[in-house]
Amino acid sequence: MKSFYITTAIDYVNGSPHLGHAYEKVLVDVIARFRRLMGDKVFFLTGTDEHGQKVQMSARKRGIPAQQFVDATAAEFRALYDRLHVSYDDFIRTTEERHQRVVREILQRLFDKGEIYRAEYRGFYSTRQEQFLLEKDRLPDGSWPEIFGEVTEIIEPNYFFKLRSYQDWLVGHLKAHEDFIFPRFRQKQVLEFLKEPLNDLCISRPRERLEWGIPLPFDEAFVTYVWFDALVNYVSGVWGDGGPRAELWPADFHVIGKDILVPPHAVYWPIMLHAAGYEPPQALLVHGWWLLKSGQKMSKSTGEVVNPLDLIERFGTDAFRYFLVREMNVGQDSEFSLELFLSRYNSDLANDLGNLVNRTLNMSARYAGGVVPAAGTVGDPERELQALWERTRDEAIRLCEGFQFHSALERAFVFIKAINAYIEKRAPWKLAKSADPADQALLQTSLATMAEALRLGVTLLAPVTPATTEKVYAALGHQSAPQWQDELRWGERLTGARLQPGLVLFPRPEPAT
Repeated sequence: MKSFYITTAIDYVNGSPHLGHAYEKVLVDVIARFRRLMGDKVFFLTGTDEHGQKVQMSARKRGIPAQQFVDATAAEFRALYDRLHVSYDDFIRTTEERHQRVVREILQRLFDKGEIYRAEYRGFYSTRQEQFLLEKDRLPDGSWPEIFGEVTEIIEPNYFFKLRSYQDWLVGHLKAHEDFIFPRFRQKQVLEFLKEPLNDLCISRPRERLEWGIPLPFDEAFVTYVWFDALVNYVSGVWGDGGPRAELWPADFHVIGKDILVPPHAVYWPIMLHAAGYEPPQALLVHGWWLLKSGQKMSKSTGEVVNPLDLIERFGTDAFRYFLVREMNVGQDSEFSLELFLSRYNSDLANDLGNLVNRTLNMSARYAGGVVPAAGTVGDPERELQALWERTRDEAIRLCEGFQFHSALERAFVFIKAINAYIEKRAPWKLAKSADPADQALLQTSLATMAEALRLGVTLLAPVTPATTEKVYAALGHQSAPQWQDELRWGERLTGARLQPGLVLFPRPEPAT
């Protein structure tokens, strides 16, 4: 089995999870499930980023220890991802000893190599972003962009990493690995950013100003800058416990949002690894943002956010997962609104898939005693549906391999619509009324075809709607095969299976109160 190591960004625990957090974890879960089904040995890492000034300030504001604060918020994130059926293999927290040990080891290695030095910093600091700013970060009128919040001028000693020394190496690495960043236009943006000289990276904060962080191993009067700390999770998640996990490095994909591509993941991270003598990750997969109808990004600062739990409670986990994956073209931005959600829910899930399931189960119960009959002689409608399935399966797999899950789902639902059209064409309710033996034989064939086509359709949906696939399998009396590729072959494995009399997958939503 080929190893496949994939990670998400770890979520900063200074607030509750929102739609963007949920989307990224569902996206990576879909990738992980797909790769497992294709036969890969997947390791999927997610977790929480728990140090920094904002966390320290929030904990003090509540009058509780910082560890108590992050314990509660980390549990909130983890509970959401469990509710979303995110199949992570490990959930790492940056306050764990295994992580802190690896951070300090890498810092010490870089310090011993002469890659870290002490100097005085004079300049401006954004508490909201927990970063130092340059004059070029100002707006034309001299003010600071709103994203930085309150900006203060400070003078203090700190430790710096020689980021600038590796700029040429990074440019060369990106040009030699054109697929390092997906989608490719993001790689061009990084190269454009690197046309300007890099500054060395301040990787510490004095403990007199910030206590909540990992102490530097060579000077415990300072703690580690949160970005140097957080990025290391990708290696501490596989190195921190020792053993065979270390063989997973380098990661196949780090999946992140476009807002943390430059400079953290595309500049700091590969240079940090290279300077310390480690391989960089194989690739970064960069997704877009969920936007409001106005085209503005959802933002906690403006109060324009969506609580995933609200939608899950009302419509179910798989419906929520389906919408996120169907509506977002990976790498691009997408619009979110309740109207769009309801449109997808009603048309695709309730009407097309939900009705298909009920028609198949109900007709089999009425005309075949609830048992899938053996298919007899097939005609053109059956051959056409089987041919469409062959094309659908091959196209959908190819699209999933290229992260075009939204298009793969579109193909899957074209097939599901075609099953419904096949039912209308064969009209089992009319065949059942006929005394002609040929019509009775055709009835058996049509019921068998409906059941097998439904099984195949929900098999293709398994990475996105795993619970729904299992429910339909159970209703069809089907046990999944060990190999997914075997499940995707048209056959007669349902012959003789006893079906449930009915199944309501996606009930019509009650009006919101």
